[in-house]
Amino acid sequence: QVQVVESGGGLVQAGGSLRLSCATSTRIFSISSMGWYRQAPGQQRELVAIIDASGRNTRYADSAKGRFTISRDIYKNTVNLQMNNVKPEDTAVYYCVAKPRVGDTDYWGQGTQVTVSS
Repeated sequence: QVQVVESGGGLVQAGGSLRLSCATSTRIFSISSMGWYRQAPGQQRELVAIIDASGRNTRYADSAKGRFTISRDIYKNTVNLQMNNVKPEDTAVYYCVAKPRVGDTDYWGQGTQVTVSS
């Protein structure tokens, strides 16, 4: 059973910064892309950022561009999300996802709450 564990969520004021981290229990190089999604109350889960297996290619939601940075350690299967200049609309539960190189089932974490106060 693969475990995906997020950490780093919490309460932050608008304009502040927060760093989310995610660790997986998988073997090295068994994961392709990793990413972060979020879900606000009453809304669908949406992509925030994703990073490929090499750690060199990234993709961001328009709302995250210029403010958030995703990075990963490919030798540890960990991924981070640095969130700067956060806004109240960033308030959501943030989920980490790890996509295996083999198989169709993605690995999801339980989520970490991020609350941005105005």
